[in-house]
Formats: sequence, C-alpha cells, structure tokens
Amino acid sequence: MAEFNVARRDFLVKTAQGASLAVTGGLLWAYLLRQEAKAQPYALRPPGALAEMDFNAACIKCGECVNACPPDILKLAPAGGDLPIGTPYFLPRTGPCIMCPDIPCLKACPTGALAPELKDINKSRMGLAVIDIENCLSWKGLRCEICHRDCPLKGKAITLETVDRGLSKHAIFRPIVNSEFCTGCGICEKACPTTEAAIRILPHNLVQGKIGEHYRLGWTFDTEITQDFKPSEQSPDAPATTGGKPAGVDYLNEGGL
Repeated sequence: MAEFNVARRDFLVKTAQGASLAVTGGLLWAYLLRQEAKAQPYALRPPGALAEMDFNAACIKCGECVNACPPDILKLAPAGGDLPIGTPYFLPRTGPCIMCPDIPCLKACPTGALAPELKDINKSRMGLAVIDIENCLSWKGLRCEICHRDCPLKGKAITLETVDRGLSKHAIFRPIVNSEFCTGCGICEKACPTTEAAIRILPHNLVQGKIGEHYRLGWTFDTEITQDFKPSEQSPDAPATTGGKPAGVDYLNEGGL
C-alpha cells in the first residue's frame, strides 16, 4: 500500500510539474505574441522593403538578408524588444547601409519582402533624413557640412543653402534634405559630429505630411486657367515693352512736352 502511495505521489508531482511547464510556456508564448503585437513599426528596414505591415506579413524571419549583408550591418530583432522578433533592421548611428550597388540583401530574400523590382540602390527609400536645426552645427553658423560631404547623393539628397551673415564676409551653409532623393541610408547620421546626431533617419510616415488631393496646385501642371496667365512669347529680336509701348521711351516728352 505504501509503494502505491509513493507511486501515486510521484505521478501527481510529475503531472503538476508538466502542467506548470505548460502554463509557463503558454505564458511565455503569450508574452512574446503581445510583444510582437504591440511592436511599433519604427524600424529601418533593408533596401526595397515593402510597407511595414506588408513587410511583416511577407518576412519569414529567415535571416538570409542578414547573412548576405557584406559589412554585417543588418541585424535580427531579438525577443523582448520593440520590433517584431526576427525581422531585419539596421541602426544608422552605429552602422548605416553602405549602398551596395548589387543589393545582395534584396537578392537573398526568398519571399519578396524586399521587393525584387528595385534595381537601383539610389532609388531605395529606407527612411528619410531629418535635421534638428536647433543643434545642427551648420545651422548654428559653424562650418561643418559633414553630412553633405559624406552623402552618397551629395547635391541631390542633401544640398547646401547659402545664407548671408550680414556684416561678415563669411556666409552660413545650411544643409537641406530633399525627400525626392534621400535614400535613408543613414551615412549622414553616422557621420554627424555632435554627441547626439543632429540629423536622424526616420520612417517616412513619422516625418512626412501629405497634401490632400482636393488641393489643386495649378502652377505644377498646365490647365486652361494657368495657360491664360502664362506670359506671351515674344520674338528674341522684338523690343521689350512696358504697358504696350517700347521700354525706355520718355513718356513725359511725348507730344513735345
């Protein structure tokens, strides 16, 4: 009878341990699912990544893009972080995208989460550079322009705006980001000499607005209305006119006055 009780006790203990392990595993899995569900789509993805929701649906977390990245810039999001587990991302301040012309990470993706239609790395839009003008050295009037010099698309993605200092003979050169050309590679953020980078790469949806379709920017395209306001074309040899009369005529002396 004693042996039966011992065996019964062992059975109950093991059953309880199994139930506890199942509950613990279930809680852990539920926690991981909650973490992934509440993860904010603030990650910078590899070149050619689909829109965040589509990317997360298509990415199978295989890590092939990370393995194919020559400088080991791409990383996989760990468990317990703010990003969906196992998805690739990069941190510009410590490791920007080096803009590989053959885009090996994209070619390694087996699911199309990194769109194969992207053929030119300069057409990628991983994010958008945003300048903190209150802490940017150039905007404060100091000579810097490092972000402009290091930008792979210098003169396009980042241009310099010349501002007169007034009495000083030296001008201020302020960097300006042009969203039409910025790839979001993060090289500018990496190069920024301030303690905390004064230029950051952020997802487009966090920093870019959108003009409603009901706004008609007539000056950007031809319509019947804008055609009426275009200056009439004159012959190159025709004299310039003012108010329908040749320019330069002394109207006070007309009629012998």
